[in-house]
Amino acid sequence: MRTTNLKIAIVSALVCSFLFISSCKKKEDPAEETATENGQSTADSREAQSENEAAINDINDIISQTLLGSKNNSTQDASGVNGTICGLTVDSVNISTGELTLNFNGTTCNNRTRTGSIKLTLLGYPAVKWKNANASMKVEYVNYKVTRASDGKFIMLNGIQNLTNVSGGTWWELLILKTQSSLVNSVTGTNLKVTFTDGKTAMYNINRKFTYTFPGNILTVQGEGIGVSNGLSNLENFGTTRDGDAFTSEVKKPIIWNLTCGAHAPIQGEIIIKVASKGFDLICTYAVDQAGNTVTVSSNNCAFGWKLDWTLNGKTNSKIFGYN
Repeated sequence: MRTTNLKIAIVSALVCSFLFISSCKKKEDPAEETATENGQSTADSREAQSENEAAINDINDIISQTLLGSKNNSTQDASGVNGTICGLTVDSVNISTGELTLNFNGTTCNNRTRTGSIKLTLLGYPAVKWKNANASMKVEYVNYKVTRASDGKFIMLNGIQNLTNVSGGTWWELLILKTQSSLVNSVTGTNLKVTFTDGKTAMYNINRKFTYTFPGNILTVQGEGIGVSNGLSNLENFGTTRDGDAFTSEVKKPIIWNLTCGAHAPIQGEIIIKVASKGFDLICTYAVDQAGNTVTVSSNNCAFGWKLDWTLNGKTNSKIFGYN
């Protein structure tokens, strides 16, 4: 009997000890989380979004000059509205069925080296032209890889999105003829696979609305979130991070960028990223200087980068990232 009681006492002591240690660890986790936060999930989402947007721009640029956009152009090549796109060749062998394939040959331009392909299919062609309101295009990324020449880091996209010409019209009407004051597109898709330099992958559901304008003869793009998940709206992206954690990215202030600074360097915007494994939200503010102060970007300069803020136990922490 005494032996039994002793065993029970020992087991009880071990359980209490375990619970005490677990409790202490839980109390320490938030501090550790704050100390080790590196903004990776936010940086990954932003990089994928910016490269996705840059690709959508190239698609709009090329399509506006082709039969698919209803321009009577006998040559379907890499010459877009803004001039020939660097490192791109266009396969138009199946254009009669509404298909074009953009192939990237690995040429380095503006610190970016692109390889892989983007296959485009205009749904309903030839009855439907890209300039028609609500025209829809399937966009398929096939090992579309963008490498930063300065440090060799890359992301690679594989998967399918749907691009819709909500307003109708093309870049030709906006930029050349100037018969439209704005164009509106949306891009939606599920399970876009994004692979990073370390071999890890994330799965993104990108849902954006783009409004293109041409103030001061500078192509300017405003991006908003149109996705919904788990009771949250205005989501530009949601899915799983490279570490497998569920996340959402909500647009609180529209993201604006222009062709002068590029899709990777927004001149305005704020998003809130929630990662399931974290005990705090990540607030991302675009267009800041090296000290983290919000700046107003003029037509002849660009911001330094973006700032990440998070608050835990009443303490606000921040990190600043350069765009380049």
